[in-house]
Amino acid sequence: HVISVVEVNPELEAYAPGLVEKIEKDTRKHLEDIKERAEKEGVTCDTITHEGEEPYRYIVKETAKLKADLIIMGRHGRTGINRLMMGSVTARVIGHADCNVLVVPRAAVFTCKKILIATDGSEFSEKAVHEALDIAAASKSEVVIVSVASGDSEVREAERFVREASEKADKKGIKVTTKIPVGTVYERIIDVAEKEKVDLIVVGSHGRTGLKRLLMGSVAERVIGHASCTVLVVK
Repeated sequence: HVISVVEVNPELEAYAPGLVEKIEKDTRKHLEDIKERAEKEGVTCDTITHEGEEPYRYIVKETAKLKADLIIMGRHGRTGINRLMMGSVTARVIGHADCNVLVVPRAAVFTCKKILIATDGSEFSEKAVHEALDIAAASKSEVVIVSVASGDSEVREAERFVREASEKADKKGIKVTTKIPVGTVYERIIDVAEKEKVDLIVVGSHGRTGLKRLLMGSVAERVIGHASCTVLVVK
C-alpha cells in the first residue's frame, strides 16, 4: 500500500489558487508511476491519496486500519529540509504509529549486507535486537552489535548488553562484530556505522529512560537525523 497525503494549507491556497490541485495532480502521477514499477516486479500495489492538514494523523490511522507491519518513509518530505534532522511528519509518524518504521535518506540504497544493532538493555532495544537478528538470519547478513557507554563507569554494563545480544546472534549462526565505544551515544553509533560501512541501523524507539510519551527517544531521533544509511525504528 502506498499512501501520499497532500497537506492542505488554507492560507497558502488563498494566496496561490490552484496550487493544491496541481500538487494533487503531480502526486497522483507519482503514485501511478510507483504502482507501474511495482507491478512490473510482480508486487501487488494499492495507492491511496488523501488531503488534510496533519498528514501524520492520516498515515497512522490508515496504517492501523490496514494492520500494516511496517511503515517506510523518507527522512524529509516535500519541504526538503537540509538540516541534520527529520521532517516533522516522519518524526510524528514514528511517535504515534504502533508498528516499526523504516526511514530512508534520499541518497540511500537499501540493502542488508551488514546491519548495526544498537542496544542499551532496555525493553525497546531488546525488541530491536530480536527484529534485527531475524532480518540478518533471513538475509544472511552480518551484524555489528553496539552498546555505547556514556562514561568509563558504564563499560562493564555495556559489555553485558553486547554479550547477551551476541549470544543470541551466535545461536542463529550470524557473523558478529561487537563494539563498546565510550562517549555521546548517537555520535558513537554514527561513527561505528560509518567505519563499518553498514547498510542498516536498527534502534529501539526509546532508550532506558523509558519515555511513555508519544514521541521517540532523543537517541533514535538523532541517529536518524545524522545517518547516511537506512534506519529501522523498532516499536
